[in-house]
Amino acid sequence: MADRVHPRDSPPLPTEPKTSSPQAGTYVIHIPKDQVYRVPPPENATKYNLYTRRRNNRRGCRCCLCFIGILFLLVILLAIAAGVLFLVFRPQSPDYSIENIAIRGLNLTSPSSATSISPEFDVTVRANNPNSKIGIRYEKDSSAEIFFNDVRLCNGAVPAFYQPSNNVTVFETALRGEGIEMRSGDLTALVKAQNKREVPLGVKLRVPVKIKVGAVETWKITVKVNCDVTVDKLTALAKIVSRHCNYGVDILGK
Repeated sequence: MADRVHPRDSPPLPTEPKTSSPQAGTYVIHIPKDQVYRVPPPENATKYNLYTRRRNNRRGCRCCLCFIGILFLLVILLAIAAGVLFLVFRPQSPDYSIENIAIRGLNLTSPSSATSISPEFDVTVRANNPNSKIGIRYEKDSSAEIFFNDVRLCNGAVPAFYQPSNNVTVFETALRGEGIEMRSGDLTALVKAQNKREVPLGVKLRVPVKIKVGAVETWKITVKVNCDVTVDKLTALAKIVSRHCNYGVDILGK
């Protein structure tokens, strides 16, 4: 009787050995991580540059909007501060007037084709500061001029001084002209005006000032005073027939 063969007794079939090596025809390339993020593929380079520009533009717009917002906020805060100061101090404009003019060096004779004159004017100015909590400091580098028509007869300066609150200050300034050339037409008009005892003169003052509130002083502000004054004669005993002054300020000090 032949022996029976069971499957378990059969020798195992040979199997292919396992390996971790890639199949033939394939390659593994290791790329540094930083290059993966920084260097886009050539086909995506245009899209990457466009995206980068858009992102930078958005950042620039955000910075610009932030700056505008801060500037707008500062303007609002300054406006509020100015409103509070106005309500607290109730500032009023100072006023000015010409009180007297004494004239020398204008002994006019019959007009000729051209005449050189050297007049002297002593001008008395009244400055009124009606503010109860604000002082005015009149600085140097001021100017004062007197005109007849468009001819400047003399010039000088306003004295520097401090004017406290609720104060009226009267000061004098000496104006001089040297070798002023007058055309025959202007000289004729000046002689006729003196004969009529109505000589119109223009007085211009430009004074840099600082406004003082408590211990705080502002930057220099230029006060501009323009006066139309009519005198009866061109002598030291001249009397003012009429006067009118208007004034303004230049906040930038020009």
